Amino acid sequence: MNADLREIWVYLSTTPLLGLTLTLIAYQAGYFVYTRLKLFPLANPVLIAVILLVALLWVTGTPYQTYFDGAQFVHFLLGPATVALAIPLYIHFQAVKRSALAIIATVIVGSATAAATTVGVAWAMGATRETLLSIAPKSVTMPIAMGISEKLGGLPSLTAVLVLLTGIAGAMLTTWTLNLLGIRDWRARGLATGIAAHGIGTARALQVNEVAGAFASLGMGLNALAPAVLLPLLAALFL
Repeated sequence: MNADLREIWVYLSTTPLLGLTLTLIAYQAGYFVYTRLKLFPLANPVLIAVILLVALLWVTGTPYQTYFDGAQFVHFLLGPATVALAIPLYIHFQAVKRSALAIIATVIVGSATAAATTVGVAWAMGATRETLLSIAPKSVTMPIAMGISEKLGGLPSLTAVLVLLTGIAGAMLTTWTLNLLGIRDWRARGLATGIAAHGIGTARALQVNEVAGAFASLGMGLNALAPAVLLPLLAALFL
């Protein structure tokens, strides 16, 4: 970056709303690519936005905290957005009620499988205990996953990165995986997506089908509760 552009950037970076503006522009650019490719799963707008923002911050040498001073407004909206997921859940409450037993069983098995497989693979590859504890809650929504990781003795910052990557990977691969397995029921597809890919996967499910979105939001919520109870117990026994 030449001197003139650097001076302009330094001036603009003092404005708190710069981070917010960059975030919105990066996501819109990602969403534009996503729609032009007819919602192709690998062109996930969140992934594209993350790549664009990381590249920009790296090239300009901007500290993350400077960016976050403006982007925290988007971070604040995560709370209301999560609460709003209750709306499709309320609309399809009767369908949820009829499937209550299957949902509970799926969440327990899904949560345990997600944690056991990733921790098992990491352990086989020689990961440290601290890393294993950081990996365990990677399929839980980020704020709760970071809290679980800290409670267990892991690294919350590492957990946050793994949660983000899990959500993006889940949103990109879930549709293909479920199609390959021949799963057509929108309730099952949504629940599996919410458990495996939390918020980012749930957003993807809502784009595809309203019933899938409702069950994905339920899966994400229950999958935040189950690991919060089970993982500390399992860590005490095995780690």
